Amino acid sequence: MLYGENYMGKTYGALSPALKKHVDTLITRYPILAAVREDLVKAFYIMEESYSNDGKLLIAGNGGSAADSEHIAGELMKSFKLPRPVPLEFAEKLVEADSVRGAELAQKLERGLMAIPLVAQEALTTAYLNDVDGFGVFAQQLYGYGRPGDVFLGISTSGNSENIINAVTVARASDIKVIGLTGADGGELANMADVAVRVPERETFKVQELHLPVYHCWCMMLEERFFSESIEKDQKAVIVGQPH
Repeated sequence: MLYGENYMGKTYGALSPALKKHVDTLITRYPILAAVREDLVKAFYIMEESYSNDGKLLIAGNGGSAADSEHIAGELMKSFKLPRPVPLEFAEKLVEADSVRGAELAQKLERGLMAIPLVAQEALTTAYLNDVDGFGVFAQQLYGYGRPGDVFLGISTSGNSENIINAVTVARASDIKVIGLTGADGGELANMADVAVRVPERETFKVQELHLPVYHCWCMMLEERFFSESIEKDQKAVIVGQPH
């Protein structure tokens, strides 16, 4: 039990009203996803607990799922829907470091939730593929980047992508939680993951069409959880950067 596993037993009913609204909106727009509501919420709690303990999200997939991996990181590492001003203390340090550049950065930087798309490391990926093995590229990166308490999000429409399953094996050996995002069958990934969101489609493009609203929901929920309550007080941070 690495960081409490406080997500266990938590359900949709345990969500705050602010977080429920994102799930409710998702189900209203995509009624077919009502079937995965509880697994979606469990996956959120796993990511929430990791981020609450200074963990990070590592993401991988192939083809369209590789694009999804980068898409997710883009939503988490900067503002998605809510403003994310830097804390006042950091804004002041920026100004101390450089009164001109620091003041500008204090206004423009946005807080992020650390997310690394393993598909984006082209030099490392091709080096490992060329020198060692094509099915271990994500496993190698997970071994290098991953730390106990992190979360691996493996995206596979079939649930049987060999390079994803290899990465899951490394995750399980490294005390890294695993979330699977798959199609209806789930494949081997669903059997190995701590929680799997198996969207109820089987044809690849239809599965992919449902993956996007699922991970957008996660990104909105995480942003709501970590940034909504602090927006008002941290708005003061931008004042540091205002010209006098």
